[in-house]
Amino acid sequence: MSEPDRHTAWHPGAAPPRLARRKGRTMREPDLPPCRYSYGGDEFVFVELSEEMSFQANFKARAMLQRLQERDLPGVIDLCPNSTSCLIRFDPDELAPNTLVSELKAVEAALGDPLDFRFPSRVIDVPIYYDDPWSTECLMRYRDRHHDPSATDLEYMARINGFRRVPDLIAAHASAPYLVMGVGFTPACYWSAAMVPREQTITAPTYIRPRIDTPERAFSHGGCFAAIYPSPGPGGYQLIGIAAAPIFDPAQALADFEESPVFTRTGDIFKHRSIDRAEYDSIRAAVESGTFRYHLYDCEIEPRKLFENPTRFVDQLLEELYGS
Repeated sequence: MSEPDRHTAWHPGAAPPRLARRKGRTMREPDLPPCRYSYGGDEFVFVELSEEMSFQANFKARAMLQRLQERDLPGVIDLCPNSTSCLIRFDPDELAPNTLVSELKAVEAALGDPLDFRFPSRVIDVPIYYDDPWSTECLMRYRDRHHDPSATDLEYMARINGFRRVPDLIAAHASAPYLVMGVGFTPACYWSAAMVPREQTITAPTYIRPRIDTPERAFSHGGCFAAIYPSPGPGGYQLIGIAAAPIFDPAQALADFEESPVFTRTGDIFKHRSIDRAEYDSIRAAVESGTFRYHLYDCEIEPRKLFENPTRFVDQLLEELYGS
């Protein structure tokens, strides 16, 4: 991260983003029911862990896939974790579906507490131009599909979440890191949830009817999830900004995409940092010149530390990312 000839979204020596102070409290979630197992055609087993958003469910799904991978079963092709479920693709000629389900049930029974696992992660500075002109222009074309046609998406989200002003909502939204709980829908698209106690979570419904157009890199929020649209297309999440850098690069022109055209990984932690138009333009120029690099670091996260003291957990992540 120290090469002088590349542009990073944030660099050592710059003033770190202001971190919002949060009251110290534990993170509490309802206990999980036993997993539900179902078949998807001849090649898939679907495991559902919760019907509502749950960090415990996400960590349990990832822990189960970790243990399943350690068993090295012949015929397992792909493991796909999502927010509160997971999908396993297998070759039925090598592995019978009922055998796979039996193995999964055995994994679940012997799993222990998923909060005691350790998971690989990357903590990433993601520059966001909130309340930008491009997503605003788009959302204004679809007010007839919105719950409040008289307001922008940010104004609506501020009101329903109890914020007096849009800047207050933006400050709160940008203050917490978001855990990428799953990747899918379109290449590099993802679902991420704020790593805060439930009572501090910002939520918003999706549009009454989806838009037929969304700008590339539009930053959005739906339910409790935040996401960047990697490419143009339909969508129903509230539009609240635009990302300066891509998360999908099919040409793999940027160094961060050398291994894959998809930047996003399940388990990533995105810190959405609010930027102004000048920094947005500077980053876009670096992207166009091929010199942009994300500012990030690799780590392992321990879910129990998040649940026991989310304030300390988050502050330690961000101090490592930006410096104290």
